[in-house]
Amino acid sequence: MPYSLVSASTLGFDLVRLSSGRQVADVLLTGLAADGAALDSLAAHHPGPARTSAERSAAAVRGRKARELAATAVPQLRTGDFGAEPGTGTDGVDRQEALVALLERSTIGDAPTLERLLREDVLGPDHIGMAVSEEHVRDRAADVLADAALAFWAVDALPPVVFRDLVAPFRAATSAAPLTAPDLEADLGPSSAVVHELLAAVRGLDGVGRGRWRVAVDEVRELRRPWATAMHEASWAAHVSGRTRTLAASQLLAVQAFVDGGFTASDGALGAWNALSGCVQGLAMADMLDEQSLAVLLAPWTMLN
Repeated sequence: MPYSLVSASTLGFDLVRLSSGRQVADVLLTGLAADGAALDSLAAHHPGPARTSAERSAAAVRGRKARELAATAVPQLRTGDFGAEPGTGTDGVDRQEALVALLERSTIGDAPTLERLLREDVLGPDHIGMAVSEEHVRDRAADVLADAALAFWAVDALPPVVFRDLVAPFRAATSAAPLTAPDLEADLGPSSAVVHELLAAVRGLDGVGRGRWRVAVDEVRELRRPWATAMHEASWAAHVSGRTRTLAASQLLAVQAFVDGGFTASDGALGAWNALSGCVQGLAMADMLDEQSLAVLLAPWTMLN
């Protein structure tokens, strides 16, 4: 399934279950927020210009091999796969446990769709910084971001030396100067303040707080079908109002808050991510949603307050 900024919640579902998904979110947020100066800095740390022709050719080969590894590094979630798990049944507890195990380690998207998202959506035609930058700057900045995103995505499968080679330019650029626009986290739409209040609360959770979230998730499971409809309505509202990129940034910040708050891949698989993502979606688009959709999306947060 291809990723898109419109369905950033789906991307978030995958990222919270990857060991370095938080870092992937950081790369994507950097791309979303980058202005012309930030793109210049990223491009300046591209290793290509300083290499000889032979070195560039060797690096290109390593890059292709790394992408081949990344493309198969994480199992893909396929309908019905859990039924084929060895040692499990087709119904009852065994089937449920197999499904949870599959959800913990498998993704909906993959590395190639992640790179396409970064190059074509995050850094696409609607990106203001890309529009004012020269072509070689755009290309080099995109390479630096794409290499880092893929390396973090497949960190558990890549040889350490390859991983370090791919992330080094991004780390050097972000160490040289803060690249995320100062106002990115402050500009999340009309409901920015309440979205940040939610994310701050999640980042600060302790064991008791996470337990309360898990209880709330269990208690609103019957809302699953109207939840999906409400999420779609909010995504469509963001699209027609020109706020898709802002909503995507909110979801990526939620990925970071989810991880910082101590939630695990298992929590993500069992519904805690969907609960948080729905709350973010509802708060961010509250001014354009009907009361019923808003109530469904905010149900876990309402229970906790």
